[in-house]
Parts: sequence; structure tokens; C-alpha cells
Amino acid sequence: MSSVNVSSVNVSSVNVSSANVSSVNASSWSWSSLTLTGFWDPGPLRSLWFLLLLLFYLLLLGSNLLVIAAIVLDRTLHQPMYVLLASLLVNQLCGSGAIFPFLLHHLLRREHVVSHAACFAQVFFLFFYGNVQILTLAAMSYDRYVAICRPLQYHARMSPRRTRRLLLLVWLLPLLEVGFMVSLSAPLRLCGTHVSKVYCDNYSVVKLACGDTTLNNVYGLLYTCLMLLSVPALILYSYVRIIRVCVSSSSARRKALGTCAPHLASLLNLSLACFCELLMTRFDVSDVPKSVRVFLSLFFLTCPPLFDPLVYGLSLRRVRRSCQALLLSDTRSA
Repeated sequence: MSSVNVSSVNVSSVNVSSANVSSVNASSWSWSSLTLTGFWDPGPLRSLWFLLLLLFYLLLLGSNLLVIAAIVLDRTLHQPMYVLLASLLVNQLCGSGAIFPFLLHHLLRREHVVSHAACFAQVFFLFFYGNVQILTLAAMSYDRYVAICRPLQYHARMSPRRTRRLLLLVWLLPLLEVGFMVSLSAPLRLCGTHVSKVYCDNYSVVKLACGDTTLNNVYGLLYTCLMLLSVPALILYSYVRIIRVCVSSSSARRKALGTCAPHLASLLNLSLACFCELLMTRFDVSDVPKSVRVFLSLFFLTCPPLFDPLVYGLSLRRVRRSCQALLLSDTRSA
């Protein structure tokens, strides 16, 4: 009888230990991988959706690269306004490169699982894209303010050296801000594995954390106030001063209409995109159809990169002429 008891105890201990091992493996897997639940099954239309998204991405790449090439190759466009525009479009290529290949890859898959490291890499690049976008538009508004309100000081204030410093600030500040944000979020232990979007964003991942996220929330609030309140306030101040000058000067009105109109259109488009992103991230939109939720969550990452090169390329006469010359030269050489 004693041998039977010992063997039963051994068997139960083995079962307990195996259960512990499996639970540890399951928990470690849940911390190392995340599932994106924003995707839906397109069924037989999977290949069609893939083709449409691929064509959209190729159009986005072509339009941005065309305007960048026109600015780089045309020496008459080596001026602060066009250099800042080229920086804006390069950033859009970086942002679209962080989301479109990812979406194309997952459209062909039935399970949408992403590793912890890949998720936070995507968080970094997407937030970096958004920050550089906002700061570049702020730098462009300052350039227009100096050109219209302080024309005699323009060459001194927007010299090549100061333009390089401005670009360095535009790209370096988001690198530090977003890098610190990711360094706070990446070490968090996660109690869940499901992110209700088609890509990773910081807020959705932090909501899955088990521990205290007070520091993340405080930094997120400061970050939001800096990027979504103070920077737009500087842009608004620039345009208030521009409008005051335009009211009293017809030549300033013509200049502002020619160069500020595409910038304002880009600002409005980005503002709408930011509003959609905040709406989808911060509020409960479970009652909204899934296709609408996916479209609104991707609006920030898809529409500005296609909208901006088309608007600037068509609105700015010198850029339009350079793009036409570049296309015609390629056609003749072919």
C-alpha cells in the first residue's frame, strides 16, 4: 500500500510540475508576442485588397520621390522653403515605410501576431514620423512668417547655416522624445496580448500593462501638451501675424496666397488625421463598424503622405515646373 501511495504522489507531482512549466511557457509567450485584432478576414477579396494597397503605396512612393528629386536636382529650389518641404516628404517616406510593408505582409496572413520587439520598433518609427511631421510644418510656418512679415531679414534669419540647425532640431528633438517614451513602455510586464488595431501604438500597449503606469501617463500628458498644444500655438501665432500683414499689403497677400495655401491645406489635413487618431485611441468606438475603425486609424499614416506631395507639387509653380521637366527628360531618354 505504501508503494502505491508513493507512486501516486510522484505522478501527481509530475503533473503539477508539467502544469507549472506549461503555464510559464504560456505567460512568457504572451509577453513576447502580441495579437493585432483590428484586422478582419477579407475572404476571397484578400488578393484584391492586397493589390489595391500595393498600388496606393507605389503611388505614394512615386509622388514623394518625384518632388524630392525635383528639389534636389534643381539648384534654383535650394532655398529654405523647398529644403523644408523635401525634409517633410523624406519623413513621410520613413513613416509610410514603417506601416505599408507591415500591412501588406499581414493582409496575406490569417494570424496577425507580432513580436514584442517588432511592436515597439513600430511604435518608435510611427511616433517619430508624427513628431517630425508636426515640427517640420511648424518650421515651414516660421519660414513663411519671416518671408512675409520680415522680408528684409529673411536671408539673415533663414541662412543655410540656420536652416541646417532648424532641420537638426526638427529631427533630433523627436528622436529624444520618442526614444524616452519607448524606453518607459518597453520594460512593462503585460497582462494581455490583444491590441485592438491593425498596428502597434503606445497607448494601446501600455493599457495591457500589469504594473504601475503613472510615470508613463504623466510623460504622455506632458508629451501631448508639448506636441499637440504648444507647437500648434506657435503655428497659429505665425499665421495671425501673416494675416495682419496681408490685410494692409496687396503684395503680401499675393505672396501669402501662392506659398501659404498649400501649407495651410497640409496643416488642415494633418489636424484632421490627428483628430481621427485621438478619437480611435482615447475613446470607446466599439459600436463603429470595423471597416470604418480601420480606415480612421490609418488616415493619419496614409493620407498626409499622399496628399502633401500632390498639393505642393501642383500648387507651387516652381516645383511643378521642375517635376514636369524631370518627367519629360525621363520620357525622352526612354
